[in-house]
Amino acid sequence: MTRRIPEDQPFVVRPNVAKRGLLMMGVVLLFVLPIASCAGLGIVNSADPQMRSQSVLGILGVVGCLLALIALPLGIQLWLIGSGGPVLALGPAGLWIRTRPTRGQAIWLPWEGVAQISRRRWSLEKMLVVKPRDSRVLQNLGAFTALDGAALSAFYGSGLVATLNFADRSEAEIMAAVAHYSAGRCQLV
Repeated sequence: MTRRIPEDQPFVVRPNVAKRGLLMMGVVLLFVLPIASCAGLGIVNSADPQMRSQSVLGILGVVGCLLALIALPLGIQLWLIGSGGPVLALGPAGLWIRTRPTRGQAIWLPWEGVAQISRRRWSLEKMLVVKPRDSRVLQNLGAFTALDGAALSAFYGSGLVATLNFADRSEAEIMAAVAHYSAGRCQLV
């Protein structure tokens, strides 16, 4: 285990914060725009023109605060994801993969220690899922890692996952590299 995946591996996959940020911005707008639209319709239907300008400022303030309340936690999450370094690294001897989605803690597994590598999708996220042959390799990684791993295991079947669609490389390129470097030493599904 290490705090960060080494960057000197033959194939390194990093998170693409811009892709994830655009998706999160779309989700935020999906929630905020209906509220702003309803408030705007209420202002337009207001009978008193004097009150309209004050109402517009009030609604803009509420929408701005709502955006800040939603965008601040999402911005912190984006920063945590982006600052943790690579999410996956492959080499002839094995692979490095993050053990926590938002921080850089990582574990190295030799190809012989990997039981299966698969692709899974949950909602908009496509993940590369790595199942170790021996689940004891995930012990003693810390309480927060165990908590993150339990949530990831519930969604994907393993706590060791790396993003496929929010990475700096394409899904096809990542899967081709996995097939190349694993050289048949683990099952690819």
